[in-house]
Amino acid sequence: MRRNSVVLGTAMALAAIVAATACSVPDSGTTGSTAPAAATGSAAGSSGSTGAPAATGATGGGTSGGGLLGIVTISATDANNARVIAGATEAAEKAGWKVEVVDAAGNADQANTAIRNFVNKKAGMIFDLVFPTTSLGSGLGAAKAAGIPVATWGGGLGTGVVMTTGNGAPFAEPATQAMIDAMKGEGAVLALTYRTGQVCRDREGLFDKMMKEKAPNITVTKNEVNIPGFLQDGSRYATAWLAGHPAGGKPLAVWGCWEDPTLGAISAIKQQNRKDVLTYGINGSSTAIKAVQDGSLSATVYEDGKREGRTMFDTVQKAVAGGDLKPQTIDVPGILVSKDNIDSFLSEHPEALS
Repeated sequence: MRRNSVVLGTAMALAAIVAATACSVPDSGTTGSTAPAAATGSAAGSSGSTGAPAATGATGGGTSGGGLLGIVTISATDANNARVIAGATEAAEKAGWKVEVVDAAGNADQANTAIRNFVNKKAGMIFDLVFPTTSLGSGLGAAKAAGIPVATWGGGLGTGVVMTTGNGAPFAEPATQAMIDAMKGEGAVLALTYRTGQVCRDREGLFDKMMKEKAPNITVTKNEVNIPGFLQDGSRYATAWLAGHPAGGKPLAVWGCWEDPTLGAISAIKQQNRKDVLTYGINGSSTAIKAVQDGSLSATVYEDGKREGRTMFDTVQKAVAGGDLKPQTIDVPGILVSKDNIDSFLSEHPEALS
């Protein structure tokens, strides 16, 4: 069960430099187009030191209504990012706000540019989806200077940030534990990672800890995927890994820090007609839920991203408008979905297939 902590604080950090990512992967990234593109309106579809913006909000209409919500996402096509965008958009438009979304395509430089552009547009609040705050120094600095509150989904606290959904790691626990139990402590795992995003960094860290403590005899091979290109990378890495792990031996599994790379790996598994490989993901996209239904995905963890998006907007709007920036924690649990509970899960969450 993931505890998705939403922390709203009076203090925000001023980052002096853009920190290097965990595992020495540059935050700026190397993928994506050369310039971010904005989409207006609804989008279909996730600790720092002190220094706080004025509680009255930004110059773009404040937080009481009629302002601009600018959303910068690491990938607008990722199902869970899309759900968060949809939830935030729904809440914002209900309150009379306009919403613009920029897909930075995994590139922190584009994300910084997008945030600065929203500052120039006098946005009332800005949301960062997944990019670590340590990679957004110039953008967050501009937002702080303009008094625009920033919230992050999985990006952590930092300069100008008044709210974060916290650590993304706990969502990885149910899927990783299910995999360890199914493998009975032996065999080999292909772990598909993504270190530019804070959520996947956190999940990889928990995965490493659990494997070390609970399954030290399982061999782990890691490959990092790109955004865009995660499906292709998952398929390519799985093809090479399967060649070195023929059927008939010890248990085998593929683990993804979110399920899309695993879905790419599943295409390679199917092409080789392999029936012996377990597969695990996190986020619970509609494609993943359908894959659990047909048996190609062993399990995923469903995250109610739409609810998180609504929570982000409502929490920032109410807290900033009321001048009450006392830290809050809001828990949104994840649900492990496998063949054992897929029918009961869908009876309770039919929207998961949408």
